[in-house]
Amino acid sequence: MHTPRINRIVPLRADEAKWTELNKIEWTDQTGKDRIWEAAARKTRTKGGVDAVAIAPIIRHPSKPPSTLIILQYRPPVEGTCVEFPAGLIDEGESPEQAAIRELKEETGYEGKVSHVSPSVCNQPGMTNATHQVIDCSPTVVSDPGLTTANMQMVTMEVNLKEGDKEPEQHLDEGEFIERRIVPLTELYSTLQDRKTLPLGTRLALERAHI
Repeated sequence: MHTPRINRIVPLRADEAKWTELNKIEWTDQTGKDRIWEAAARKTRTKGGVDAVAIAPIIRHPSKPPSTLIILQYRPPVEGTCVEFPAGLIDEGESPEQAAIRELKEETGYEGKVSHVSPSVCNQPGMTNATHQVIDCSPTVVSDPGLTTANMQMVTMEVNLKEGDKEPEQHLDEGEFIERRIVPLTELYSTLQDRKTLPLGTRLALERAHI
């Protein structure tokens, strides 16, 4: 495997952009003055109005302390590796809960049937011994509203393991290179402090602030 690197950065024409677009927002401020704001937006937003989910997984094991999963992923915009929670875009027709279950399986390999269904998600039976429980789905949040219209929901999930369960295989998309780490909840803060030279994804930084 090669070390990722930036080869060059050039302006992107609007007709070349697949995932994002730049919008000019014409608005009126509190004094009645008309103003202009430039903002980036995702082209992939579904009819549900939410771009993405981030998953805060709680892993429970009979003989191990409660843990969580963090991932390390190279992000070209910051020219470096970020420490993040698993996350991904919501597909058309998906609820945030369904997207969270799918993304957790793709990025970390952990999967199972839904043992608890929140009001807006349908049951998905027929998976492995492990079980996913959707514990909570946050209101829609934004991380950089001065720059972009992008938004997301945080989904807290529980993964129940059994003795002898092996670490599952990831199901990454082409072009994804994700390193996963299981961290005991009691050690999450110190683990992130040890990695403080790496940028923290906003989702994970916000979660850490509540520990």
